[in-house]
Amino acid sequence: MSRLCVYLLIPVLSDLVFAIQFHLPVNSEKCLQDNIRENALVIGEYEVSQQPETKTRLQITGAFGFMLYTKNNATKGKFSFTADNQDQYYICFYSRSPVGSGSVPDQLVKLNMKQDVEAKNYKEIEKVEKLTPLEAKLRRIERLSQSIADGYVYMKKRGKEMQQTNASTNTRVLYLSIISMSSLSALAVWQALYLRRFFKAKKLID
Repeated sequence: MSRLCVYLLIPVLSDLVFAIQFHLPVNSEKCLQDNIRENALVIGEYEVSQQPETKTRLQITGAFGFMLYTKNNATKGKFSFTADNQDQYYICFYSRSPVGSGSVPDQLVKLNMKQDVEAKNYKEIEKVEKLTPLEAKLRRIERLSQSIADGYVYMKKRGKEMQQTNASTNTRVLYLSIISMSSLSALAVWQALYLRRFFKAKKLID
């Protein structure tokens, strides 16, 4: 049974909405990886072309394996979930068939996802809050602007964390280099003294 894993990284600031389609070979798996902010709503719609004797499973998990959504015999449907914490999540499609690879054509997978602001149903909000179309558009623009600002703050925070990690790593590498050089120098001095005593004992040198 062949196994194929593909991870596609989606930029944080462009992950509000995306649509993608790809081919899924039989007896393989393909995964999408994306970042999600805390309390962000994610909704998605998928469609998988059917092939004889082939079953497809859809599984969405967090970075630590926490199950967010799973569907056996996935052909067409929708899913939604809300992130409790800021995390990465993985959307994986698994194709399984008793027929060997190459005997069954690849499946075509179509996936549409919306996150955060784009995932909200503004028509329902407009109806519940009795907003005019203009007010609804302004509300959407306001939340989209806030989402972009939050994304900028998140990226800035991540950049600062990476700088701190790089500085810490550089310091540790420097200390390790100093310790390694000191150990090698001490070993070279000990070896030279040992050889000097050995040659004197053998009366090869004065």
